[in-house]
Amino acid sequence: MANLNKVMIMGNLTRDVELKQIPNGQQVAQIGLALNRRFKTKEGEDREEVTFVDCEAWGRQAEVIAQYMSKGKPIFIEGRLKLDTWEDKDGKKQSKMRVVVEDFQFIGARDGAGSGGGGANTEGGAARGNRGGGGGGDYAPAPRENRPTGGHVAVPEDDIPF
Repeated sequence: MANLNKVMIMGNLTRDVELKQIPNGQQVAQIGLALNRRFKTKEGEDREEVTFVDCEAWGRQAEVIAQYMSKGKPIFIEGRLKLDTWEDKDGKKQSKMRVVVEDFQFIGARDGAGSGGGGANTEGGAARGNRGGGGGGDYAPAPRENRPTGGHVAVPEDDIPF
């Protein structure tokens, strides 16, 4: 049976990025997004609904997102769904779906760049996440030939916590 786990979402950060370091030294960023949907009801009334999504980014991506993003800023994320499960203090099983960031794009103008578009460029428009490499202070993506392939960054087996 074929499988596909791909998510593309764009929204605004609901809080500042939480950047943490796990025991092996790898960075992880926790991100909350609000996704707005506007629509008309059958009666012609304008409505809006908001969906809140938790996301996590790892490694260099986590560092770059934490460096440039803050509450209220828009971001485009490509990733995959992951179900986290645990037992709470009362022994009840809990679960939460989140998006693991595989690629991202900053949306809108850079700070101090004036009004900008939403285009996929680095001249005041948007900046492309680079799957774990580069980032720099100017939002420029790493050259395509320097990017890892396969949509993820390899993690050595001894860095996996289980």
